[in-house]
Amino acid sequence: MTRHPGSHHHATPPKDRNMTSEPTTVPATPRTIDEAKVTGWWSTAVSRIRPGEILLRGYPVEQLIGRTGFAEQIWLMLRGELPTPAQHRLLEAALVAAVDHGPQAPSIAAARMAATCGVGLNSAVATGAGLLGDTHGGAGQQCMEILNRIMCGEHPRDVVLEFRKRKAYIPGFGHRFHPRDPRRDPLLALVREAVDAGEVPGHALAAGLALEAALAEGRTKPVPMNIDGATAIIYAELGFPAELGRGLFVLSRSVGILAHAWEEYEGGARIKGPLPTPLLAGYHGTPPRDLER
Repeated sequence: MTRHPGSHHHATPPKDRNMTSEPTTVPATPRTIDEAKVTGWWSTAVSRIRPGEILLRGYPVEQLIGRTGFAEQIWLMLRGELPTPAQHRLLEAALVAAVDHGPQAPSIAAARMAATCGVGLNSAVATGAGLLGDTHGGAGQQCMEILNRIMCGEHPRDVVLEFRKRKAYIPGFGHRFHPRDPRRDPLLALVREAVDAGEVPGHALAAGLALEAALAEGRTKPVPMNIDGATAIIYAELGFPAELGRGLFVLSRSVGILAHAWEEYEGGARIKGPLPTPLLAGYHGTPPRDLER
């Protein structure tokens, strides 16, 4: 049939040359993550917390409350089991001995100053604890590392010679204030009792005393062990790694930091600086001069 102009019959329109016959994109199926990978992201052997349940190293917290001491709890959390009576006694003695050393300690002074500046108690404590580093607060860990060297066969005299060549202090010995640290003897006496009872091996104690003797050789005055050396021996005898020795010291000293910060809060002082108000810090810079342009 012949189509005439104006006919109502339409031919199929030609395809647009710009149109392409691309396949329709099917939305990708959302990727699912295995539940175990999610829950295992922070998987821990320390605690299990569920609605109505708090397990600490497997023990229900309601069974620990009132039946374990704080030092025992520290041991449990770090080591996974409750300590023996001897382990508990030594750990608690070390923690008690290191709680405080007065406002002349930078960490204590900083916490007290922070407490007068309007920050919260937690910030004041964090300010003090944050100052416990290699120089102020790290001697116990450093001493533990030296004790480990001696227990591995290095001679104490060689250690002393090494430090003398570097003109460096041996961490854990000597004290700026105390001719003989009053915390040394009672701590070492407890270790000796534990060694005699077969409760700890005694290797760290022997290493520490040998180092103390080597350090005294050739001196008119001995350089006795201080709190850092004594607690280093205890933590080493108890099997703690050196870095945890520092962590335990920080935990102990935080008690004193908290007490001092709280005392400042109770006193109501505002913005106490490092010097009493009538005094000013010394100045040794360029003398006063006029700006000439």
